[in-house]
Amino acid sequence: MKLTKNNNFLLIFLLGLLFSCSADNEEFIEEETENNIDNPASTIIKKDLEVQKFIYRGMSDIYLYNSDVDLLASDYFATQEDKEDFLDNYTKPEDLFERLMASHDRFSYIMDDYNDYNKTSGGLDAITGMSYGLVSYCTNCSEVFGYVKLVLPGSNADDKGVKRGMIFNRIDGQQITTSNYNELLDSNSFSIGLAKIEDNTISELDQTITISEREQKENPIAYNKVMDIDGEKVGYLYYNSFDEDYDEDLNNAFKELKGAGVTELVLDLRYNGGGSVRTATDLAAMITKPIPGQLFMKEKWNQKYQKYYEQNKPEYLLNNFNKTLRTGTPINSLNLSRVFVLTTASSASASELIINGLDPYIDVVQIGDVTTGKFQASVTLYDSEDFSKDHASLKTTHKYAMQPLVLKSHNAHDVSDYVNGLTPDITLKENVRNLGILGDPSEPLLKVALDVIKGNRVSIPEVKEYKNIGESGMFEPEYQRMYIDKLPEVIE
Repeated sequence: MKLTKNNNFLLIFLLGLLFSCSADNEEFIEEETENNIDNPASTIIKKDLEVQKFIYRGMSDIYLYNSDVDLLASDYFATQEDKEDFLDNYTKPEDLFERLMASHDRFSYIMDDYNDYNKTSGGLDAITGMSYGLVSYCTNCSEVFGYVKLVLPGSNADDKGVKRGMIFNRIDGQQITTSNYNELLDSNSFSIGLAKIEDNTISELDQTITISEREQKENPIAYNKVMDIDGEKVGYLYYNSFDEDYDEDLNNAFKELKGAGVTELVLDLRYNGGGSVRTATDLAAMITKPIPGQLFMKEKWNQKYQKYYEQNKPEYLLNNFNKTLRTGTPINSLNLSRVFVLTTASSASASELIINGLDPYIDVVQIGDVTTGKFQASVTLYDSEDFSKDHASLKTTHKYAMQPLVLKSHNAHDVSDYVNGLTPDITLKENVRNLGILGDPSEPLLKVALDVIKGNRVSIPEVKEYKNIGESGMFEPEYQRMYIDKLPEVIE
């Protein structure tokens, strides 16, 4: 083609536009491909790896199971370029994080906006107030029904008349199945279609209840009462999460129990998925006499951090019984030599820590179902030099943060690694068709505890079991979380 003045002008304009775009887009790096010998102009575009480098740095440094992941070994990549080539394969940070997790890790997670997480962890969240479980109709069918486990007082669900023990099998008119339950329930407003179970048959009721989310703080102390059982004062405390924001409330609850002369305690942790290690340590001291210097829980980190602490700061690894809360408030202790703990498969992490940590010192009578089996704790890592949110080097170009497992908990007898959960002394699974009223002496799990206290023969009713599909909150970052408050210093 013969070039004219107009053609020349057009070519110059296009070339200028090309170079201008390349200069403006600084986050991209051009690099020659390995197979461009015949065509030196051939290039690939490599994206900025800021988030990927943060993920790899955190996981290779502080992750509890970093020695179980070959990719995290310090000598795995021959050069920095090799490492970046690997990281460049993961445009989605979540995929890289999952690739770097050990195959047996069920609990580490990553978040794409830590501001949303910090809002939730501060106690304020948009919730309906209805906690539920999901189970299948039968062994080989896809239909699912839900049952209400707990209703938060003052919530929208409470206002609409939702009650513990209600059965529902439809969301917004659609039958719940194993393939749609997450989508149907992932809404800030939905209706539940009630149902009933008779003679092992589930039938729909002509009744629906519409519930909506609203921002609300949830006090984890749902019930705190004293019962007179054959002349003995028995305390009952339903505790739903180890939330440090309510440590003073928890301590005041024990003050009331102590003032009432309680000599036995039933601690209901059946749906408690965990929380703060420090709060669990303080709760243990509220139950039994706190002895300064007496070990409640010992931490074990990955090889690098464990060696450093043992040689330089051995006290860092010890969580001893406390006499005061974080605020300095003296702990109200019942000085008990026995405690009854009610559990289900939803009882996890810090709930299990209470049982395991107290076991060397007092008689812990566990009643209910086998627990989850989470003996590890995590900590939040942000993209800064020391992984803290407050450091001046915190990256502001993204909001990613990680919650990797960083330590295992061991009790004073060095018991840990209860992967399959903690087995009850008296096994009794909840009956979906007869959950009972929490805190009522006739509620099945509480009744067993009271029978033991009264010295009565314990009768275990037959319970029809359904296959568990899931429960409310299972896709939330804080689900079954046990965390430490102190961010360890970065060790070079």
